[in-house]
Order: sequence, then structure tokens, then C-alpha cells
Amino acid sequence: MFAIIETGGKQYQVTEGRYVDVELLGAQKDEKITFDKVVMLANGKKSKVGQPYVANATVEGIVTLIGKDKKVIVYKQRPKKGYRVKRGHRQGFARVMINKIRTKAEKEATAAVETETVAAEAPKAKTTKSSAVKSATTKTTTKASTTKSTTAKKTTKKAE
Repeated sequence: MFAIIETGGKQYQVTEGRYVDVELLGAQKDEKITFDKVVMLANGKKSKVGQPYVANATVEGIVTLIGKDKKVIVYKQRPKKGYRVKRGHRQGFARVMINKIRTKAEKEATAAVETETVAAEAPKAKTTKSSAVKSATTKTTTKASTTKSTTAKKTTKKAE
């Protein structure tokens, strides 16, 4: 199974367990990253082509390396004018190890597992209802009093 993703204005073909070098993403090393713009999923006869993207499909990976490519020489010259400029450029890249290509069915299965674990943990964490209700009522009363004072100021300004 492979997917074609779009990032940095380019499209890349990715497969689980392989890495891909993409434009810098603003992520740090060993940080998880998710690509939502999946253009195509290919899995034998179960292939899906997005218009423009495949709905509910994501590709997950981990940034393993942040580096720079080989130097590219940029040389400019104007004939008979004595104008010569030589500059170099090294483009930054992020190497991403692709861990999982997720589709809608896989997302629903993982969401069900997560809700089961949250439901199992919920009885362990007990909170007192009276303290929660008291804090909620104090928040609403302070919010209401601040809005009344600001509206009164606005009406007096209009009257002048």
C-alpha cells in the first residue's frame, strides 16, 4: 500500500516503513507529524483518488533528521559589462519516517479503542460536584458584571 501526499507545494509517493525527504516543516527532530493532504491511496483494487484530496485519510510519520542538501551554484553574468556574481545555496529539508497510512475505517477503529480506554479511566478520577458548580457560577457572575459595565460606557459616549 502506498499513498501520494502533498506538502510544500510538491507531491511525494510514500510507503509505510520508508522515509521521504520533504521541505522544512517547522517541526523539531523526533516530533510526530501528520499529513492531511492525501491525493491518492493505492491498495490493489481498493485504490482511491481524491478530488482534490481523499476524505478522512492521513499519513503519520516522525521527523528523524533535519539537514541541508548539497550546494547549488548560482552564477550570473552580463556579457561585455563586467558583471559576474557567484552564489551558492543549500536548501533545507526534513527526513520523515512514515509510520502509518490511515484511512476512514482505521480511524474509526482507533477512536473506538480510545473511547473505551477513556471510559475505563473515568471512574478512577473523582471530582466533587459542589466545588465544580461553585466555580462555574462565580465565572458566570463575573463575566455578566463586566459586560454590563462596558455597555453602559458605550451608551454614555453616544449620548455626548
